[in-house]
Amino acid sequence: MDDTGVPHILEHTVLCGSQKYPCRDPFFKMLNRSLSTFMNAFTASDYTMYPFSTQNGKDFQNLLSVYLDAVFFPCLRELDFWQEGWRLENENPTDPASPLAFKGVVFNEMKGAFSDNERVYAQHLQNKLFPDHTYGVVSGGEPLAIPDLTWEQLKHFHATHYHPSNARFFTYGDLPLEQHLEQIQEEALSRFERTEPDTAVPSQPIWDQPREDHVTCSPDAMSPDPAKQNTLCMSFLLGDITDTFESFTLSLLSSLMISGPNSPFYKALIEPKIGSDFSSVVGYDGSTKEASFSIGLQGMAEEDIPKVKQIIVQTIDEIIANGFEEERIEAQLHKIEIQMKHQSTSFGLSLASYIASCWNHDGDPVQLLKISDSVTQFRQALKDNPRFLQEKVLHYFKNNTHRLTLSMSPDEAYLEKQTKSEKEKLQKKIKALSESDKKEIYEKGLELLSVQSQTQDASCLPALKVSDIEPTISVTPVVMDTAGGVPVQYCEQPTNGMVYFRAVCSLNTLPEDLKPYVPLFCSVITRMGCGRLDYRQQAQQMELKTGGMSVSTSVHPDHSNMDMYEQGVLLSSSCLERNLPDMFHLWSEIFNSPHFDDEERLRVLVMMSAQELANGISYSGHMYAMTRAARSLTPTGELNETFGGMEQVKFMKRIAEMPDLTKVLRTLPRIKRHILNPLNMRCAVNTTPQKVADAAGQLDHFISGVASNKKDRRPVRPDIAERPLDPLAAPGSGPSRKLIKEAHFKPCQMKTFFPMPFPVNFVSHCIRTVPFTHEDYASLNILARMMTAKYLHGEIREKGGAYGGGARMGGGLFTFYSYRDPNSVQTLAAFRKGVDWARSGAFTQQDIDEAKLSVFSAVDSPVAPSDKGMGRFLTGITDELKQAHRERLFAVTSKNIVDVAGRYLGIGQRTCGVAVLGPENDTIRKDPSWVVK
Repeated sequence: MDDTGVPHILEHTVLCGSQKYPCRDPFFKMLNRSLSTFMNAFTASDYTMYPFSTQNGKDFQNLLSVYLDAVFFPCLRELDFWQEGWRLENENPTDPASPLAFKGVVFNEMKGAFSDNERVYAQHLQNKLFPDHTYGVVSGGEPLAIPDLTWEQLKHFHATHYHPSNARFFTYGDLPLEQHLEQIQEEALSRFERTEPDTAVPSQPIWDQPREDHVTCSPDAMSPDPAKQNTLCMSFLLGDITDTFESFTLSLLSSLMISGPNSPFYKALIEPKIGSDFSSVVGYDGSTKEASFSIGLQGMAEEDIPKVKQIIVQTIDEIIANGFEEERIEAQLHKIEIQMKHQSTSFGLSLASYIASCWNHDGDPVQLLKISDSVTQFRQALKDNPRFLQEKVLHYFKNNTHRLTLSMSPDEAYLEKQTKSEKEKLQKKIKALSESDKKEIYEKGLELLSVQSQTQDASCLPALKVSDIEPTISVTPVVMDTAGGVPVQYCEQPTNGMVYFRAVCSLNTLPEDLKPYVPLFCSVITRMGCGRLDYRQQAQQMELKTGGMSVSTSVHPDHSNMDMYEQGVLLSSSCLERNLPDMFHLWSEIFNSPHFDDEERLRVLVMMSAQELANGISYSGHMYAMTRAARSLTPTGELNETFGGMEQVKFMKRIAEMPDLTKVLRTLPRIKRHILNPLNMRCAVNTTPQKVADAAGQLDHFISGVASNKKDRRPVRPDIAERPLDPLAAPGSGPSRKLIKEAHFKPCQMKTFFPMPFPVNFVSHCIRTVPFTHEDYASLNILARMMTAKYLHGEIREKGGAYGGGARMGGGLFTFYSYRDPNSVQTLAAFRKGVDWARSGAFTQQDIDEAKLSVFSAVDSPVAPSDKGMGRFLTGITDELKQAHRERLFAVTSKNIVDVAGRYLGIGQRTCGVAVLGPENDTIRKDPSWVVK
């Protein structure tokens, strides 16, 4: 056991070809030869999981066959190990004089992963709390240890761990089980003899006294207060996760201790504003053989560390003394009831993940799924012993000697030290090389490049045909109505006893200077208190009566004109049928009398929000790059950057730095008057047929109760276009969506570079093309998928070593991107070469058909009952428009693709935007066409 990441690199390498499917990279090729709704592989600390899902029976057999062969009979070629794991190679593989460097997909993926301070902290915490076995090492691979792994060790790990006797199979769905079992038996199990694998994870020996430790990380450029960048957390080792009821109890206890503003740790740690938020690892973690519980703070000053330790110990004592209010326990049990009733489209996959850890350690997965039994047993235990939970706290937290206190502080030289260590590691490797070794490295580099550049024969892989795709969509009927003059869309669905409510409120009358504050308004409006409830009581009522109430920004370009868009906020909530009046009552209190007077509460929410945004950049850097690249190309691009791009991150950082928030407090009621106005609102309800009439009555009551907020205000931008909500109604006869029309919008070129403290780049290049209903949209959509699979994947991931990259079409924009990428300028060149590749027509009919399968698997991905009809409600795209788009997708030809590549993507054809987030870059700094932030 070591930090070389062998299980993770093996997970990548088994998917690079197998006995029955010896072509390179069957995994990525199957993405385009199937209608899968999910395909992936994950390596945890103590297992690797290979999940997939599809709605097509033939496809299920195909994917099962490819996955079984990959896992049990992989080729594990040395070249694949170099590509996916690590290799020494000339920086320019065709130039033997260029310096040697470390390359490899997992090597770069893990460098990227460890540029995220939250990930660094979580990794250290687990390694140090469970130091004695598999949890003491980095299963994903520590970047500087990865180059110690040999191809021999990789093959040995496969031989000792990847055996049916050490495997578990999980299927879910409505296909006959016998067929799955038969196929698994025939294609895998029958070719092995049973063995007794020695892979059980022993229990972590218990410490006789608590331990303390300290680690460092890189400073956060986006942090609101540079002096407050310390993290401190206490972690406790709990019981074995195979004890189902104990795990249920501890998980629920953890929620009671930390979840929401009524919880003791929130009151004790968050509200005094010592730090910006809970530590990145917080609460119950059942992913290891013995569970753990962690509590702590991030974004705090070093001198507050002793104080925080003291508060944690005191709070545990207070919980033991006072216990929890009955209503809070009920709120948590209500949450569990909703989780059991709410249907998501990935239910089967969630179940697989939910049972994986417990089952992997020989727990009973069926027992784990009987959640109602655990609830009943829990209620009984509380009834028999009112101090049941307090005794658990005494046992697991107060009297537990296996406790780790881990602090983390920023080190200005952190990145420098990492770069230096990597250079030293590299020099050490190079020093040991003879001239003939170097020559061999160069030749192997050329060999890998030539293999990567060859056109691949994938004919050995199974594939669906375009004719297997359903020619028509299944229609979702909706009923248009009004409640108190407000338009409502009803959609009858089997929602399992739940009611789902949404409303869109327009931003058309909101003054421009208030726009940047809208995301903040959305995040605080349901969390500051309302009516007679303070924010704590409001949170309690929301937990007791609803499945959550949230407000978010909602910006949608028109489906037929890219300079028209709808701007609003989206209100969303759900509840059990019996709680419908309570849910609407909570909304009416938010409309009629939200609280905007508590500066202390606002500061807590602002700090948490700014911290969350800053933490998200290293994980979602490609999203920020894409949003920025699109900024100057369409009116929606500008608004998306204001609401959710780097602009918003910087705006929230500025607000978090303000010593006085009264100005911000004063803007909130101004925004509220414009947004929570029933005249600028439309609603949607998804529920069972039996419940529609009741829901309509409750909605009527709600609308009449908030009528005092109606005010006819003039839109800020005079040019408004109306789209009827009911496309069959005569124009102007019924309610409509009111879109802003910017007839004189001029797109412009922009290239922006954000220097970031990361060792990898996030790159995006974005081109303005055509809206959804345009005849060329379908061809551009197919082109994006085909270029990703047939060209960009090879250039950016296989040759370039980035973790991911590709092209996508959406919102009228053709967008290239890369993720955790060691290159920047080179990747931008690859994007341009992708366009040349498409224009040259160097692809086959098979390539087009595969791209169509891939596009249709997204177009036809399952929609949950709660979300049916929502696409139409939000964007105005009806089933008829979808069907027309579907027919255009089927009709795309090779000629169409070459044509749109030339007309829209060729140099000088269209306006484009570029953005890069990444480490310091001399090439970009010296180029005057770039704006450096």
